[in-house]
Amino acid sequence: MDQRPDWLAEGVDLDKPSAARCYDFYLGGAHNFAVDRELANKVLDVVPNVKEVALNNRAFLRRAVRYCLDQGIRQFLDIGSGIPTAGNVHEIVHAVDPQARVVYVDNEPVAVAHSRSILNGNENATIVQADLRDVDDVLESPETQRLLDFSQPVAVMMVALVHFVPESAKPREIIGRYHDKLAPGSYLGFSHVTGEEFPEGVQGLVKLYENSTNPVTLRTRAEVAELVSDFELVDPGVVYVSEWHPDSPEDVGEHPEETIVYGLVGRKV
Repeated sequence: MDQRPDWLAEGVDLDKPSAARCYDFYLGGAHNFAVDRELANKVLDVVPNVKEVALNNRAFLRRAVRYCLDQGIRQFLDIGSGIPTAGNVHEIVHAVDPQARVVYVDNEPVAVAHSRSILNGNENATIVQADLRDVDDVLESPETQRLLDFSQPVAVMMVALVHFVPESAKPREIIGRYHDKLAPGSYLGFSHVTGEEFPEGVQGLVKLYENSTNPVTLRTRAEVAELVSDFELVDPGVVYVSEWHPDSPEDVGEHPEETIVYGLVGRKV
């Protein structure tokens, strides 16, 4: 994908790497460009297991979605959904209930273009181009309003997203605004990168992302818990993503901290 594809909207900056397209590269996808691969390969030098980190994070998303389905949730809002890959939320959800409704949200044009292509003809899933921080744009868009009834419980996914929101943007308040709009019984699936166990390597990642379209802010376990403190945490609370409701002990491994990402699910009471 080094040539500018016909479907890519004019004005998309291909001179700067994108976190969504780097993540696509880590997951083995094809919707990334030379500038993204250059950054991603530099990240591999400082965090050699970053592809495994991405896969673990994606597996956490799938488990969080299944958990919410088990609680009876049939409406999903996946913010920062990224470039479509295997195991998308709507695939997991519609395997259980084809009438359940899924709204994806992303501000990355490549992610939005491919999501629209994949979802074409699917009446129970859609994509909104918006930024997490523009809460009204996300929740009041025609696509969101068509599919989601906020008087009933909704599962909101913010997976590998909020570490791209600096403190200056007040992420705690942003998450609080979403919380306020949700009905009791709603859930939040959330993951966030940390440097607590491997500060040198992860700080190297942060440095590399400084000149991308998505600089990274690291947060501690306590800071992550504070971000989502409006929600009641589902056991086991804030843990490394491989530790959150693993499918088997082997999925956790001997060193879950090597996933460098915290995961949690919270419930609005």
